[in-house]
Amino acid sequence: MHTRTTATVSAALLVGALAPLTLASPATAAPAKYADDFNGDGYRDYAYGTSVTGAGDDGSGTVGIIYGTATGPGTHRQDITQNSPGVPGVDEWDDGFGNAMAGADFNRDGYADLAVASYGEDVGTRTAEGAIMILWGSASGLSGGTSVPNKAPQKFGQFGLDLAVGDFNGDGRPDLAALNHHTAYVYLGSFTKSGFSGTVTELHKDEMFAEHLAAGKVTKDSATDLVVVGAVDGSEHTVTGAWFFRGGRTLARGATFKLGSGEDTSWEVDTQIADFNKDGYGDIAFGHPNATGKGGVLLWRGTSTGPGSVTRINQASPGVVGAAEYGDRFGARVSVGDVNHDGYPDLAVASPGEDVDGRVDAGAVHILRGSASGLTGSGSQYFDRSSTGVPGELEAYGSFGDHLRLRDSDRDGYADLFTDYMRLRGTSKGITATGTEDAVSSQFMQ
Repeated sequence: MHTRTTATVSAALLVGALAPLTLASPATAAPAKYADDFNGDGYRDYAYGTSVTGAGDDGSGTVGIIYGTATGPGTHRQDITQNSPGVPGVDEWDDGFGNAMAGADFNRDGYADLAVASYGEDVGTRTAEGAIMILWGSASGLSGGTSVPNKAPQKFGQFGLDLAVGDFNGDGRPDLAALNHHTAYVYLGSFTKSGFSGTVTELHKDEMFAEHLAAGKVTKDSATDLVVVGAVDGSEHTVTGAWFFRGGRTLARGATFKLGSGEDTSWEVDTQIADFNKDGYGDIAFGHPNATGKGGVLLWRGTSTGPGSVTRINQASPGVVGAAEYGDRFGARVSVGDVNHDGYPDLAVASPGEDVDGRVDAGAVHILRGSASGLTGSGSQYFDRSSTGVPGELEAYGSFGDHLRLRDSDRDGYADLFTDYMRLRGTSKGITATGTEDAVSSQFMQ
C-alpha cells in the first residue's frame, strides 16, 4: 500500500488525552479567523497525524490536537481516533486515519473544523476504498464528525490520499479538494453536520496520476487556485509533473510543469504557495528532495494568468550553506512563514540527508528569505544539531529537520521554527537558537 509521510511517534506521547480548553465566553457567529482555531479562543491550534494509537503501532491512526495559548503551543492535548464518540468508522488496522488533514470553518459557526482522511479504510467488500470526514470545532475543541460522500467509490481508491481547502469558486465559503484513485475531485457547496450539499467536480486529465494537492492564491482574483502534483500516467509513470487549475466559477485548466523525469517521486514532493516577492501573485514552491539525486526547491512564479517562469534553488545557489551532494534530500520538507516580520514570506527547507562533521544523514534546516526579488539564497540561515544554542547531540541518521513547520505561534509577528521537539524563535534578524526551548508538539508540526 502507498505510504504517506505521516509522523510516527512513541505510544507514550499519545496515552491519555488531556481535557480540552474551554472559553470564558462563546465564540461569535462570524467565521473563524484562523483555519486551525478549533475551540474559537483566538489562538491557533495544531493538528498532527500519527500511525500510533493507544493499541500500538498498527497503522489505524490517531489525530492529535495541541491547543494554542498566548505564549504558543500549550499543554492541553486531545487525541482522536475512529473509536472516539461521534467519529465515523471503526478503529481498524492500517486505516491510516489522519494520513491527510485540512482545516477550515466549514459550517461558518466561528469554530474551525478539520477534514480528516482515512485513506486505507475498507468499506464493505472494497479494500482501501478510503474515507473522509469533517471533525467539528466547538468551545471545548473538536468533537464528533460527519462523513464526506465518496462520489467514485472503488477498491483501492484510497479516497483522501491527500486533501486541500480553499474557496475555489470565490463564493466566500470553504470548499474541499480530495484525491480519489489518483484523480482530484473538488467539493463545491455547503458542509454542515447533516452532510454535504453541492456539486463535485472531477479534475480529470488522461495523463495525470495525482499524488499531492496544494491550494493558495496565485492570481489576484478572489478564488483560490489548486495545484496537483503527480506523475504522467504512461509507461512506468516516469515523469513527475505539476498541473495548475485556476479558481473561479469553474476551475480552469492552466499551465503544466515537469519537475523531473526518471523514477516517479511525485509522492514525496512537498508544496507551498506564498507571495515571496509581494507583487500580488502567489508563487508555488516545490520541495523536490530527489531532484538530480541531491534535492532542490523549484519556484514556479505567479503571474496574472497563473504560474510562469521557474527559479531553482539548491545548495549550489549563492548564499546557501553547504554543497549540493547526492542524498542530501534538500527540500524534503518545506514550510512558509515570515521569520523576521519584514512582510515577505520566508521558506524553511529541510535537508535531512545532510552529512555533518562525518555523521551520515545528521540533517539540517535552511531558512530561505523572501524579498522584492523573490525567494533567494541571499541572507539564508542554516541550523543543525551542532549549531550554537541548538540542544541535543549531533548523531548519524538523526535526520534533523525531517519534521518542521514555520508558524507564528504566539502572535508576535515573527514565525517560529518548530522541528525535532524544539522551538527556535523568530526575531527581527531571523530565526535564533538563543533561548531555544523544548516543544513536544514540534515533532508533529509538519
